[in-house]
Amino acid sequence: MQHQIQHLFQTLSPSQARMKLQPDKFDVQSISGYGPGWVRVDGEQITRSVVISSGGQRFDWSCARFEDLTAGHFTQLAELGPELVIFGSGERIRFPQPQWLQALMAKRIGLETMDTQAACRTYNILAGEGRSVVLALLLGGDSTLADTGA
Repeated sequence: MQHQIQHLFQTLSPSQARMKLQPDKFDVQSISGYGPGWVRVDGEQITRSVVISSGGQRFDWSCARFEDLTAGHFTQLAELGPELVIFGSGERIRFPQPQWLQALMAKRIGLETMDTQAACRTYNILAGEGRSVVLALLLGGDSTLADTGA
């Protein structure tokens, strides 16, 4: 089998042997960079907590720190009606209180909690696949991400 695969690649030109894993341009809002306390969305640098949707919505999220979160913040996300919410909790993973998630659970909306860097990357992948996803990012308080600007 390995010999057959090697033969296949030997018969392909270099341009035929390359595999493209991501599109050159997304048809939805995407994160094009992030750093300590900021993200870049479609070329615009944002320095406050923000909600970004694959459906085109983008708005400030009225909480600068994890300690500011309430059930109302997650109810606001549930009202957008995605199949999945990605919660970027800052530099480190911090899980929301279960009682804050009642509105998401009532609508059978999934929630994934991760650090902000991972949340940005995951959102780009899922939104780029055409999934109905909302990204909620905390960008105040403990954000000390390494600069990975694109």
